[in-house]
Amino acid sequence: MKEEEILDVVRRALKRIAPEANLDTLKGDEDVREALDIDSMDFNNFVVSLHETLKVDIAEKDYPKLFTLNGCVKELGARTAR
Repeated sequence: MKEEEILDVVRRALKRIAPEANLDTLKGDEDVREALDIDSMDFNNFVVSLHETLKVDIAEKDYPKLFTLNGCVKELGARTAR
């Protein structure tokens, strides 16, 4: 998958979790949990959404890699390339 496609999937998943959020202002290296005030349950739902959409397994130990948009693109890009 291309980076833009992954980023689109990530943004759609975040929008379901935080519909009022302005994702256009979210920086690539910003912690999405803090920026969007996402609690652990919401973050888990975000990861589940990514799993269901992209058909990739994400171990709990790898969740910190998904804390930023840049991290999501890097980690999910590597997983979807397999």
